[in-house]
Amino acid sequence: MITAAAIALIAFREGLEAALIVGIVLGYLSKIGQAGRTRFAWAGVLAALAVSVALAVGIQVVGAELAGRAEQIFEGTTMFLAVGVLTWMIFWMRYQARVIKSSLEREVDAAVNTGQNWGLAALAFVAVFREGVETALFLSAAAFANDGFGTLLGSIVGLAAAALVGYLIYASTVRLNLRLFFGVTSALLLIFAAGLLAHGIHEFQEAALIPTLNEHIWNTNSILDEKSPLGEVLRAVVGYNGKPSLEEVIAYWAYWLVAVFGVRWWVDRRVARLATATP
Repeated sequence: MITAAAIALIAFREGLEAALIVGIVLGYLSKIGQAGRTRFAWAGVLAALAVSVALAVGIQVVGAELAGRAEQIFEGTTMFLAVGVLTWMIFWMRYQARVIKSSLEREVDAAVNTGQNWGLAALAFVAVFREGVETALFLSAAAFANDGFGTLLGSIVGLAAAALVGYLIYASTVRLNLRLFFGVTSALLLIFAAGLLAHGIHEFQEAALIPTLNEHIWNTNSILDEKSPLGEVLRAVVGYNGKPSLEEVIAYWAYWLVAVFGVRWWVDRRVARLATATP
C-alpha cells in the first residue's frame, strides 16, 4: 500500500498532463462551433490509450517470460529508457508550456479548415500517445524496481483520479494551480528517475555488463532497512538502497547534476529566446 500511494501520485501527474491536452483539443472544438467533430478526437484518444496499455502489458509479459541474465538486461534497459523519456518529457513540457495551447489550437484549425476528420484523430492520438509511452515505460520500470501489485494498484488509482480531475477542470468546476502542481511533481519525477537510473545500473551490474569497483560503498540497513515500511517508501519515491555500489551512487548524483543544472539551463535559455521572439 505504501508503494501504491507513491506510484499513485506520480501516475496522477502523468495522467493529468494527458487529460489537460485532451481538454484543450475538445474545448477548442466546442469554442469554434465544431463540437460535432469531437468524436473524431475521442477516437484518437481511445486509440492512443489502447496502444499505450498494450505497450505496458507487452513489456510486463516479456519481462515475466525472461529469467536470469536476460531478465536483468531487459529490466535494466527498460529503466534506462524510462529515465530518458521521462527526463526529456519533463523538460519538453517545461519548454512547451507557453505555446502548447496555441500550438494545439492551430493544428485543430488546420484539420477543421481542410475538412480532415482523420487529422483530428491523428492529432489527438499523437498528443496522448506521447504521454502514454512515457507513462507505460515509467510504470513498467516502477513495477520491475518495486512491488508489482502496489505499482498496478497505484497506477489505476492515480490515472482514474487524473481522469476525474481533468474532467472537472474541463467542466470548470475545479480550479488547480497547475504551475505549482507540475513544478512540485516534476521535481518528484526527477527524483524518481534518478532512483530508476541507479537501479538500472544495479541490474546491469548483476548481468555483468557494467564492472563493479566497489560492490557496497556503504551499508545503512542496520539504521534504516530498505525493506522496512519507511525504507519501502524511500525506495519507491527516491530509489533508496541500503547497500548501493559505487557506480549506483555516481549515476544517481551525476543524473542530478545533468538534469537539474545542465538541461534546465538549456531549457531556460530556449524559453527566454521564445519569450523575446513573441510579441
